[in-house]
Amino acid sequence: MIIDFHCHILPPSFADRHDELSARDATYATLFPQSGARMATAETLLAAMDSANIDHAVALGFGWDDLEVAREVNDYMAEAVQRHGQRLTGYCSVNPAWGDAALEEVERCARAGLKGVGELHPDSQGVDLADYFAMAPFMGLVRSLDLPVLVHASEPVGHTYPGKGTTTPDKIYKFVRNFPDNTIICAHWGGGLAFYGLMPEIPGELENVYFDTAASPFLYRREVFSIAAQTIGADRILFGTDFPLLRHERVLEQVQNAPLDESGRQQILGRNAAGLLGLDRTRLPD
Repeated sequence: MIIDFHCHILPPSFADRHDELSARDATYATLFPQSGARMATAETLLAAMDSANIDHAVALGFGWDDLEVAREVNDYMAEAVQRHGQRLTGYCSVNPAWGDAALEEVERCARAGLKGVGELHPDSQGVDLADYFAMAPFMGLVRSLDLPVLVHASEPVGHTYPGKGTTTPDKIYKFVRNFPDNTIICAHWGGGLAFYGLMPEIPGELENVYFDTAASPFLYRREVFSIAAQTIGADRILFGTDFPLLRHERVLEQVQNAPLDESGRQQILGRNAAGLLGLDRTRLPD
């Protein structure tokens, strides 16, 4: 079984509403600065999964700033999961800065069958992940509902790109230390936090933390997989592409050509995600 843990889908109408959505939502304006950006619906994603032999995917929204935009995407996500639950797990889009409205939206989405929260985009959402008191009500609720949180992360060095932001490893580290009982998925290798696993005190503080590989070919050479497997363990890595930004095949090729043992490769491609999602492990390759 191959599971892509980081894909994005949006309602079909979003492709024709660039000016409206840019004016309404800071995250949309940041991630889609020009009209005609690559977007995917549930059907687009499923067709691409079939082409690349992807068995299951986690479908994410984005860290919307506008509550009504988020609700529209969350409703679409819930409908997609109802139609395609064998292939898709849906996460909801919520901004912790909304306060009580954020908690209400999380509960509404959980009732609708969504299984996590993400992707958070702290910069455009105006969220300080390192502020324990600001994040505690939100993180307490999602923990009580057994919902993982997937958060965007950024490298403190290197090239820029739309949405890179300032959610760097130091902020992510404070966040995961503040909430050790929450399951947290750090996108894009946690902006490099995964590599600090070489420090002896770090692995023990990441027991409920996973790192996804979304957009990895844009960020690192293929050796990143074997290096991260050494620093934090292959059991902490989740295959993710950032589809439709990248095709599934491009990231699959990186994993398949990385200097990994076969057990580690299978953990990354699906075993870890299957355990996290509670999927049928009997379908996994030996």
